[in-house]
Amino acid sequence: MSNPTDQAVLLAVPLFPLPNVVLFPRAVLPLHIFEERYKAMTADVLRGQRQVAMALLRPGWEKNYHGRPAIEPVVCVGTILTHEKLADGCYNFLLQGHTRARIMREHGERAYRVAELEPLNETPVLEIDLTDERRRLAELFEDSGMLSIGLARRLRELLHSPLPTAHVADLIAFNLLEDVHLKQELLGDGDIRRRVNRVIDSLDLVRSTLHSVLPADFCNPSMN
Repeated sequence: MSNPTDQAVLLAVPLFPLPNVVLFPRAVLPLHIFEERYKAMTADVLRGQRQVAMALLRPGWEKNYHGRPAIEPVVCVGTILTHEKLADGCYNFLLQGHTRARIMREHGERAYRVAELEPLNETPVLEIDLTDERRRLAELFEDSGMLSIGLARRLRELLHSPLPTAHVADLIAFNLLEDVHLKQELLGDGDIRRRVNRVIDSLDLVRSTLHSVLPADFCNPSMN
């Protein structure tokens, strides 16, 4: 298969809009496909490049869900890693994000939406210039309250791996942040350093919230 970020691949990518899901590069999203138009989309995608772009529906989508409701202009393109077709024609598949992209135009007359996409321009930053940000993230994950959250220990391990800080921040945003509109803003922010710092600030807020609801001796074991 061609490189997923090749322009030729991004000329016609199926869109899968949902109201509460924002995919990030490297994150893996399990999906269950049951609507007829998206069953057709999945069948077509599996015969081709296995690419699907996750899009966030804008508020008010309920009025025109079965048509073409408004969606956010920045999406995350992903590759179907594994799939199964069920006896009733539905599908389950795992979609792994790989590219932030902007919708340039929609085209085609299929039951599902297809768009031409352009990779999002990003402001590069050297890993060495994110040393302080990585240290701050590591400190947050040393908090006992934070480690009570599912996947937090695994994400902490990533901070001690060669994976770039920006990639770890994307995985943190996908797995630990709940505000879907914030996640969409982070997806669409091409300034990598600013994006990482916003994730840190949001994670610190999560930590503070945990400290306000968990017993003090849970968040601070040294008090025992």
